[in-house]
Amino acid sequence: MRLPEVTEGTFYGTAALKVRGKGFCRMWSEREYNRDNVHDSEVLVVFCEPEAKESLLDSYPEVLFSTPHYEGYGAMLIRLGEVDLEDLAEWLEDSYRRRAPAALLRRLDR
Repeated sequence: MRLPEVTEGTFYGTAALKVRGKGFCRMWSEREYNRDNVHDSEVLVVFCEPEAKESLLDSYPEVLFSTPHYEGYGAMLIRLGEVDLEDLAEWLEDSYRRRAPAALLRRLDR
């Protein structure tokens, strides 16, 4: 998977991938695990289409989840220990597309 102009950085204080300075995925922090009483230690936060979120969560209950903090928001949580790499690549690209500028999306779609 080649996504133009991706850089590593931090987003909300955790390791993240960014496109032109905008985070499109990040690791979920230990503070968040404790707040939401979640016991998975490797969780990735990605952006998603809000209208598709519930369907995705229902289709992949062992892999995807949300918490009250993300209710009504276009983001979902991925259990990295459970995810298929093809699904992960698809969700990362979708998240990237939600944050990348149009010029980069045109470059990606060439």
